[in-house]
Amino acid sequence: MKKFIPVLMETKLFDGVAADDIEAMLSCLQTTVCIYKKGEHIYRQGDNIHRIAVPVEGSIIIQNFDYWGNRSIINMIGTGEMFGEAYAAPDSGAMTNDVIAAEDCTVMFFDINRILTVCSSACRFHTTVVQNLVFALSEKNRKLMQKLGHMSKRTTREKLISYLSEQARKNGSGSFTIPFNRQQLADFLSVDRSAMSNELCRLRDDGMIEFEKNRFVLKYK
Repeated sequence: MKKFIPVLMETKLFDGVAADDIEAMLSCLQTTVCIYKKGEHIYRQGDNIHRIAVPVEGSIIIQNFDYWGNRSIINMIGTGEMFGEAYAAPDSGAMTNDVIAAEDCTVMFFDINRILTVCSSACRFHTTVVQNLVFALSEKNRKLMQKLGHMSKRTTREKLISYLSEQARKNGSGSFTIPFNRQQLADFLSVDRSAMSNELCRLRDDGMIEFEKNRFVLKYK
């Protein structure tokens, strides 16, 4: 686990906590490490979650399927990001989505109850970690609101413009790389892939964007 401490230092959960203190807390938080192959389930719909998951290598996808097997991507969790903090409340219920490995990945798990309950050894930075968890929940809510903003648009073109504009603001530049391939982006925006690809080409022909695979450049008309 020690080799992943530099990654943990960059996470929201351990923001402001020194490497030595993180190492001391790993046992306190009942930390475990699991390795997954691409496409393997980390959680399934209906599972009850009692741990926060942090990919320390690779990334994971949160997704669900409707009755007819159509996939929707809720979110992608990259290296150093968190999943499971929304289930910290005792009455949060079972998982409503599947969580799978987007690629071969390594995931660290932290017991939610041990995070929320200060241990008998009174780790110096335990309070900081609890505060960080609250801040992370707030940020997650903001991201969900951003996605709702994209989804509320009426047309595929408007959804694309909304999503790409948000990515430009997030990266502080009109040139950026998104975490999705074409099918994943279509599933994230809940649009037909062919219609989305056609709309991307129209945006390019209109002089608004340039793109190659998942690399985009937004341009002024």
